Amino acid sequence: MNISPSKETILKKIRKALSHSTPLPFPQSEGNQTVFPPLQQEPEVEFAEQFTKLQGKFIYCINQQELAFQLTSLIKKRDWHKVFCTEDGLIAAAIPQLADRLVKTSLSHCDASITGCEYLIARTGSIVLSSAQQNGRSVSVYAPVHLCIAYTSQLVYDIKDALQAAKEKYGNNLPSLLSFATGPSRTADIEKTLVVGVHGPKEVYLFLVES
Repeated sequence: MNISPSKETILKKIRKALSHSTPLPFPQSEGNQTVFPPLQQEPEVEFAEQFTKLQGKFIYCINQQELAFQLTSLIKKRDWHKVFCTEDGLIAAAIPQLADRLVKTSLSHCDASITGCEYLIARTGSIVLSSAQQNGRSVSVYAPVHLCIAYTSQLVYDIKDALQAAKEKYGNNLPSLLSFATGPSRTADIEKTLVVGVHGPKEVYLFLVES
């Protein structure tokens, strides 16, 4: 097989290029380091700022007693008579005195729902939920108001940190769903007008408890 001089020249250049490795032009793009600057303040403060920017309502609690007081006060003030919660640990810790208002069997027609979470992402103000939680696929979506109880030990900086923590927590048994809730549901699909509460809760409260 005869090879023209021009093709031979090209092949020589290819062989030469393959014999010498080329350094990556943008090594930072390979995921070795975060592209975002490090936190300049406490993660609790960063989360609160980002969360409230997105119309979330943030309440800090120094301990379980303050959590019970704040949560009970909110439920009474808003006059919610049906609050859905199936996570027994949250019920026992937060609102034992409001047992008559708690619903565990049907989410329909409830005024609000209470859930825990997997993690909180400080950089984006997001709540990480999973299907491993009781009724984790629906509770935070279908009620008009979502009340989430979280602890400072669940704070991470970025999404990748939450995913890594989930892998370490669950190993090969990762939940079938991990969702990221960032403030109330909102859309601007119709004439670019922002509408809140179309595909999910109109209000989201985050009670962050010191731990």
